[in-house]
Amino acid sequence: MIWQFDIIILIFLVVTAVIALRVKDLLGASMIFGIYSFLICLLWAEMGAVDVAFTEAAVGAGVSTVIMIATVFSTTRRSKD
Repeated sequence: MIWQFDIIILIFLVVTAVIALRVKDLLGASMIFGIYSFLICLLWAEMGAVDVAFTEAAVGAGVSTVIMIATVFSTTRRSKD
């Protein structure tokens, strides 16, 4: 394991988590969540758990993000915030 790479990924994970919590737009939050899942996938792969990383990439960064974005697009806005 390369510990510098781990630290960089962990910093990016914390930053994306804070951004996902702070952003007001649901579409933006869904896309940031996809980035977060991809970073987790990189962390799993770097730690040697390739099967877990592949599952996280397929389900977390792939399917879940697409479903959340499709849900956001199928809803309507009540206000113009």
